[in-house]
Amino acid sequence: MNSMYRVAFGILKSDEEISDAISNTIVIIFEKIHTLRNEEFFKTWLTRILINECYKIYKQNKKIIYLENCNEGTLSYNDTYGDFEIRNIVNKLDKDLKEVVILYYFEDFSIKQISKVLKIPEGTVKSRLSRARSTLEKKLLKDNWERRDLNG
Repeated sequence: MNSMYRVAFGILKSDEEISDAISNTIVIIFEKIHTLRNEEFFKTWLTRILINECYKIYKQNKKIIYLENCNEGTLSYNDTYGDFEIRNIVNKLDKDLKEVVILYYFEDFSIKQISKVLKIPEGTVKSRLSRARSTLEKKLLKDNWERRDLNG
């Protein structure tokens, strides 16, 4: 369940949307489990369904602004995989880069698994990871230098 939450959190912002996406995914899995041909791909199959559900909810709600999400309380997200600053920078990546970063670094998917989940060639996964690393490095270095300048 934590794995599903982290994937959904990378796409959606509110806990309500995340809960909806996970619930919808569980219902779909129970309804369609008979279509799964190979049990070893269960996690890949589940993740693909979850990502599709997240984007469906995202598209439906992208014009809605949740006022309760604009307060300081939302900055207290506690993730055992890293601090809020990293999570915040990852969330600012383009959609295609963010997907591969979340699946690769936060969910420990292999490049081959990501390729199957996102239905893109392995080379595309590798190039997106490379671009994401480069972008993240630039943003982290820039933020670090800006903090140094402010702190003197």
